[in-house]
Parts: sequence; C-alpha cells; structure tokens
Amino acid sequence: MAIRVLVVDDSAFMRRVIGEAVTSQADMELAGVAINGLDALLKVEQLQPDVVTLDVEMPEMDGLTALRHLMARYPRPVVMLSSLTQEGAVTTLRALSIGAVDFVPKPSGSISLDFHKVREDLLHKIRVAAGARIQAHATPSRPVAPTPGAARAEMLRRLHPDGSPSQGRSVNGSGAFDRLVIIGSSTGGPRALGTVVPALPRDGHTAYLIVQHMPAGFTRSLADRLDSTSALAVHEAAEGDRLSADLALVAPGDHHLRLTSAGVVELDEGPRVHGVRPSVDVTLESVAQHYAKRSVVAVLTGMGQDGAAGAARVHELGAYVLAEDESTCVVWGMPRAVVERDAADKVVPLDAMAQAITAAITRGAHAHA
Repeated sequence: MAIRVLVVDDSAFMRRVIGEAVTSQADMELAGVAINGLDALLKVEQLQPDVVTLDVEMPEMDGLTALRHLMARYPRPVVMLSSLTQEGAVTTLRALSIGAVDFVPKPSGSISLDFHKVREDLLHKIRVAAGARIQAHATPSRPVAPTPGAARAEMLRRLHPDGSPSQGRSVNGSGAFDRLVIIGSSTGGPRALGTVVPALPRDGHTAYLIVQHMPAGFTRSLADRLDSTSALAVHEAAEGDRLSADLALVAPGDHHLRLTSAGVVELDEGPRVHGVRPSVDVTLESVAQHYAKRSVVAVLTGMGQDGAAGAARVHELGAYVLAEDESTCVVWGMPRAVVERDAADKVVPLDAMAQAITAAITRGAHAHA
C-alpha cells in the first residue's frame, strides 16, 4: 500500500516540488497539500495521511503550533523542514521534542533554491517515518534539577581553563573519571535523549559520550537543550576535549568522534559509516581499544544498524550493553541489530533506561547480568 503524504508549506513552489517528488515514487502518493498550520489540521482530519511534511515558518499558524495540535488530536509521523540557522536548529529540537519523527535541513536557508540536494533525503525520511511508532513522550521516572548557576559557572570556568575551547578542556581540570557511558541514537533520538540524560545523576566518577545522528549545525542546540535540563554538564564536543566525570560530550554533526588512551577527543570528517557521520561504531572502535572494561553502552531508537558491531566488540571485551526495548522505540533498528548480535546484556524500555544505566555504573561496567 502506498504511503499517503500531506505536504504543508506556505510556498506554492515548495508544495509543487515536494508533491512532484512524492508522486514520482511508486510506493508513495500525494494525499493533499496545505498552505499553513491551520489548513494542515483540517486536511489531516479530512484526508488521514500516513505522513505529514511540515514547514516551520508559515502564516496564521506556524509549524510548531500546528505540530502541538497535531500530536494532541491526530498523532501521526511528521517530517519537519528546517532552516540551517541557529534559530532554526533550536526550533528543530523543539519540534523533535514535541513529537516530529525527523527533519530535513534546508540548504543555504532556502530549500527552493537547491531542492535536488535534499530530495532523496526527504523521500528516505518519509519512508522511515511511515514505519515509525508514534506515542506519548515518556518522562523521566526520577527528574533531577539542573546544576545550580554558580556550580555550572565553575564547571564552565574549568572547561575553559586557558580561555580556549580546544585545549584539552575538562570540568575538573584533570579529566579524571572511573567509568564511561556511551549513548548512541538516531531517528527519535533527540526525544529519547531528553528522557534519559536529565535522569542521569552526577556521581563524581562517570564520564559520558553521546553520538546522535545529526547534521552539522544542530548538535550544539541538542547539547544546549540537554545541558539546560540535566544535572550533568552537556556540551558539543570539540577537538582536544577531555573526558571528565559528570560531563557529557555530544559528537558534533558531520564529524566522527574517537578517543585517545588519555581520554582526549579526536574529530575527523572521514568516510561515512553506515551512511552516517558521526557513527556510533567509529566511537566504539576507540572505546574498545582503551575503555571497554569500564564502559556501559546504551543503544537507543534509530534506523539501521550503526552501533551493533561496536557494541558487540566492546561487549566481548567486558563492557555492559543496554538496548532500548521495541515497545518504546520510534524506530526499532539500531537496538534490534544489537539484540540480534546477542550483544545486549539487558533490553529495557526508555523510561527505565536511565535507571538501568545508573545500576550498571553502580555495580561496575564489567559485571554482566
């Protein structure tokens, strides 16, 4: 059965080119078009599309407002069209937290000028979205307060001990940590991370790495959003950053992240792995070389199999591996691949993931269930 798509955009040109892209696919059909958010809500109710593509900036009712109403009244998969500006990145993260499955960044701030550059990406994400599980956002079982302003300011001072963001920065000056947690995610990941990361405690012993499939320009907003809601300090990683207890580093979009034996971050723009950059597998390769026995790996929702080979490798070397349960995944691809490799020590739903990570840290990353 063809995927029925509703295209929502205030630009007649964009409605036409996206509609033509959809109708050119044998497995898709254009259910209809809408000119703004209000029109979209009416068309969704009338046409019952399988997937909605939704622009953010529209008159009468913008995309974010329409998305909130859509998720409350007629929940279904939504793919956002987002600008590459900093403001656009912040808005995109809000959309993903509300319930959008994924997004396509507009090249050069105007998708109408270079639509061919994002056409295949959009069609791919429509297909992924059509199979996504749409559900209410789980909330952390044990919410934690963000670090108080004074303490966070001290963390930032130590993070930049010489005023430079790229000279081995760490929140405690030494980069000392006893345990390492690596969290990998893709489609549905920003929303999942918004549940897990704020529920992780500061313990003075554990460092964190987050590898979320995202293009350049969006991971800083993701890190800032997590930082504002978490007890951990969360920052987009930079070359030369050093792992440190109670610090979570987010792999920057379009860069692979590796670790040295000294816990220092190395970034590169090498070939994509599984079609993505950053890749969870690339990060886990370096973890396997230096930190496997004191590591916990959590693979969350996502399309494909990135992270499965790396999880299997570090698991063999003594890491404790968790995979998100199918029941809470937006897309059960990456966790499924880990399970099928028999590399998961435990499979847990999203709302129990932070507790499972904390328990694994407490008993030691080397202790398998």
